[in-house]
Amino acid sequence: MNVKKLKKYFPNATIKENEPLSKYTYTKTGGPADALIFPKTKEEVQALVKWLYEQSWPVTILGNASNLIVKDGGIRGAVIILTDMNQIIVKENSIRVLTGAPLIEVSKRAYQSSLTGLEFACGIPGSVGGAVYMNAGAYGGEVREVIRKVTVLTRDGEIFERTNDEMEFSYRHSKLQETDEIALEVVFELTKGDPEAIKEKMDELTYLRTSKQPLEYPSCGSVFKRPTGYFTGKLIQEAGLQGLKWGGAQVSTKHAGFIVNIDNATATDYIELIEHIKEVILDKDGVQLETEVKIIGEDHPAVIESNDTLIKKATSSFKAKLKTIMPLTEEN
Repeated sequence: MNVKKLKKYFPNATIKENEPLSKYTYTKTGGPADALIFPKTKEEVQALVKWLYEQSWPVTILGNASNLIVKDGGIRGAVIILTDMNQIIVKENSIRVLTGAPLIEVSKRAYQSSLTGLEFACGIPGSVGGAVYMNAGAYGGEVREVIRKVTVLTRDGEIFERTNDEMEFSYRHSKLQETDEIALEVVFELTKGDPEAIKEKMDELTYLRTSKQPLEYPSCGSVFKRPTGYFTGKLIQEAGLQGLKWGGAQVSTKHAGFIVNIDNATATDYIELIEHIKEVILDKDGVQLETEVKIIGEDHPAVIESNDTLIKKATSSFKAKLKTIMPLTEEN
């Protein structure tokens, strides 16, 4: 892949070569991107994606990289980060947003305009595009409840709109996960509300978030989806896994549903710890945990270890108890 050729065709674009993605991910982990590009407009994204498609370059789209783990080997091809594409326009009861904008900022703008419906999003750290892609939600709300339409881009450069119904939203899912389309712009449809009541709700949710989540450390946010009939954090706690350290990563002592970077963790530390948690919960409770966090990229060439070596990286007291834990029965 010829990055010089890319820079020649897009001389006004911000393009970084072999850029460590650990500078941009919330976990502070991740290897380099061959080419990292920061477009500012929908048209620029369209031109980039179309040209890269014609050149047969792999293309990865990122937003805030908050609910994401990039492997230590990095990402081949072009990585397009949309965070510079962040315009927010409020008109009557609707908010039109380019998808690189932080969802938190959109929630604030809604409050400033006395619009209710996005209070639940006041603490979600991702971009609007990432929130649409995974139907982000918190505290009983989801973005699908307030989205009217989404402007999307196909990988061969076509732009069109999808209605809310056409997005096929469900729990942590949207149509984009199947089509590989890129969300460029979103229109939120809200309702007029009492600004004092909106502020009160946002303050309440902010308190809950700051008091219960480990915001003092780098993390990838909520690691696992909630399995039907269970609370993931409680499953992890009851399995004795809270506080478990794996390399520089740790199951948060504040909220067991989070894994934090406490000591220069690698993406490999995160991924191995995630897999270990999944195995333990499956063996103990018969529950198959699914990751909410998205894991992308390539493994580092040096990351080939035996299972015995991986187990030795665990430093929690759980190691001593692992063999004695019995599966729960219905009576338990």
